[in-house]
Amino acid sequence: MQASQPGGACSSGLALTLVIVLVLLDPVHSQKCAGTPPIILQFVEVGADLQVPALHRVPSNLDPLYSVVRHYLDVVQQNPFPTELLRRALNEPDSVRTSQVMHYEMGYIICAVIAVLFFFAMPVIGLCFCYWRRRQHCGGRIKAYRRSLICQRNFLMLGLLLTSIIILMSVICAFITNQRVKEQMEPGIQAVPFTLRMLRQHIDDIPQGMNSVVEQFEVPKDQIIGDLNTVGRNIGLTIHSQLKDQVYSTLEALKGRAEDLQNSLHHLQILNKTIWTLTLYQGMLAPRLRDHKKSLVSLLDDPRCTSCGSLLETAKHLELGANYSKVPSVEHVLKTLHGLPKGNFPDMIYQANTTFNMIPDVAVEKMAMVVHDLQYEVVRVVEEVQVLADDLSISNHTQLVANALARMENGSRPYLKEIKHYEKYRWIGGIALCSVVLIVVICNFLGLALGAYGLSVRDDPSDYESKGEAGATVLMVASWYSGVSLSFFFSWLLILLVFATFFIGGNVQTLVCKNWANQEIYKFVDTPGNLPPSMNITQQLGLNRRLNLTFTYQECKKGMGLWEILEHNDTYNLDDHLRLAKYTTEFEKLLSNFSTHFGEIHILNSVGRRDLETFARSGIDRINYPAFWAEMQNPIVKTSLEGLAVSLEGLQKLQKNSTVAGRLADESQALWQIQNSSVRTQEALVVQLNGSVQFLSEIAAHLQERMRWTMAEIASVETTLPRQAHRILKQEISCFTKKEVGYFTQYLQWVRRTLTKEVASCQPFSTAMDNGRVILCDRIADPWNAFWFSLGACTFFLIPSILFAIKLTKYFRPIRNRLISTGSEETWSSLSPDLTGKVPGLLPGTELFLIHAA
Repeated sequence: MQASQPGGACSSGLALTLVIVLVLLDPVHSQKCAGTPPIILQFVEVGADLQVPALHRVPSNLDPLYSVVRHYLDVVQQNPFPTELLRRALNEPDSVRTSQVMHYEMGYIICAVIAVLFFFAMPVIGLCFCYWRRRQHCGGRIKAYRRSLICQRNFLMLGLLLTSIIILMSVICAFITNQRVKEQMEPGIQAVPFTLRMLRQHIDDIPQGMNSVVEQFEVPKDQIIGDLNTVGRNIGLTIHSQLKDQVYSTLEALKGRAEDLQNSLHHLQILNKTIWTLTLYQGMLAPRLRDHKKSLVSLLDDPRCTSCGSLLETAKHLELGANYSKVPSVEHVLKTLHGLPKGNFPDMIYQANTTFNMIPDVAVEKMAMVVHDLQYEVVRVVEEVQVLADDLSISNHTQLVANALARMENGSRPYLKEIKHYEKYRWIGGIALCSVVLIVVICNFLGLALGAYGLSVRDDPSDYESKGEAGATVLMVASWYSGVSLSFFFSWLLILLVFATFFIGGNVQTLVCKNWANQEIYKFVDTPGNLPPSMNITQQLGLNRRLNLTFTYQECKKGMGLWEILEHNDTYNLDDHLRLAKYTTEFEKLLSNFSTHFGEIHILNSVGRRDLETFARSGIDRINYPAFWAEMQNPIVKTSLEGLAVSLEGLQKLQKNSTVAGRLADESQALWQIQNSSVRTQEALVVQLNGSVQFLSEIAAHLQERMRWTMAEIASVETTLPRQAHRILKQEISCFTKKEVGYFTQYLQWVRRTLTKEVASCQPFSTAMDNGRVILCDRIADPWNAFWFSLGACTFFLIPSILFAIKLTKYFRPIRNRLISTGSEETWSSLSPDLTGKVPGLLPGTELFLIHAA
């Protein structure tokens, strides 16, 4: 500890004590917790591995196509959800009238009529084309050139190109969506038994999960027990830390006053002894100075003494300068302080310091019993936590759900195998028909390319003839042999595949997916009487009769507990089981009722107190120190003996009279002896006296102020320290209670989240339902519908493609009978070489009149 001396002026010891108490009792200060902050508990996750992973719609480049298909289906099926029709179909199948079904499926019936027309019309048209081709009424040659041929040819080429591009884009989309359906179908089929199995396992593992939740109470329990083992010492250290500045400051002040007492007494004794010694020396020095003064004055006044008059005045002042017999006496102060200090101040300071430093140990000792009770209470809470799991006995009530899930899993496997089997054939059929369409498109592009190339080389008649013929032949292959064959052998397969997939996928989208998304299906199930008793989901699953499917689904998505949706006689209130007061009331009560008082700390005993009080009223501050300063300013001798002796030695050398010179030498020698033997000793005593007077004057200037401050500090510590220690104790106990209750809160919050989200949550069921919609609607129905839509576009545009191709073939064939015109952009030259050779030098203007008859 370092001495802490208060500097400057203070109003009073009482005011200072009041300020210290107010600071220590400040409400803001008392709210601060000095202990370690609470930590975030880490619990082992329970039941997370049994959760049904949530599936979401994955954005795709085909989303615009999916949107177009859905809008098209909304146009086809504009009727609302057929609640009445489904109710009759499920409850009284015989009462369902065909007209009702046809009314609901009117859009699909119209599409079916169109498909039937296409189914019969395409083969008939194909037979007609075959007949016309046989009779050479289509695909022949142009007999004569006309001005409108170029426009007609370009129009047909553009139409064929556009329809071929549309068919190509459609068949590419068909290939992609056909493959995507195959890719999504297999994992979708596998997800059904997997999800049902996960739900059954989720239900079966509820008891084990509850036990794991209870076991996790070891985490807060170990933390609280560990905190209880150190709470006493921590609180004691906090009390010590907050009060040590005041206590150490007071002990330093007491140490300073004790040192002031001892040092003041020591310097008073020195001062008194020095004054007495100086007075004694001055009493012996005064006669000698008078004798030498008388002798020197007579000698210097002797006429025989040459030049001695200058020292006569100096010799006359050869007398004492200071008179220490006139300074105030300190005998009365010494008499008052005689025998002090009677108290053992170092021992008092040591005992007070030791007592204060033992506060942490005292706190541990005083809190030992309550800590033991608190540890027992924490162990008892374990039993309360076990009740949390024991009361949640829903295993018997979940058996119906588990059995239903098992039946669904076993019953779905044969159907899923059949779906997988038929999906394989659907995929193969789709690939085959798409390939046929792709071949037709490739033939169209190849024919267009060769035909266009034949037109570009018209300057070479032989080459033009061959390339144009080739282009027309390819187009005929594409249109006749591919197109007509497709009409004959594949059109009915194509339209059957398109309509079959359209009817299935369209109804899945409009009847199931659309109403699943807007929860119309849930409302239908919730309405009493819509489902027959054999399909009563509430009874089959053992659900709470007071809850409907829509509400249950929505609440399960939010995290409702499984026990809340099941029908059982026992009322399990999770909020009541997780009520914080149920586990912490006794814990908080033990801490709030704990109260103890730390023993008083005695800094100053009665003997030491009397010593300080005696020192304060000893009168040391009333000594006339200026009188000492004034007397110490005077020299021991008014005349400098050293200077006078040196001057006498100088006069001795000037004297002619040996007797006078001898006397001057004797006087000089005597003065040196007085200076060295007496004056120097007294000067040393004056220096010693000056140090004591200076110390005592400084002590006296602040003696009463420091003494009052020290006594006030001692009184404040001795009287208020127990109260302050008790206040800090209650404050730290309050902070400790909040921290430990916070651990209970963390555990209970974790239990609530784990039970309602993982262990005993019905959320996996709502997640499974959402996953079913995502798999069926977003991942299978969307590409399924996009497939038939793309294939249907191919089918629709294949008809104009065939017509354009057949019509265009004769425009690519060379014209046997020509009409030559110089005004035309193209000059058809199909004359034979012999005829051309017979009309050499034919003028260009006369070619218009040359016509070759057929």
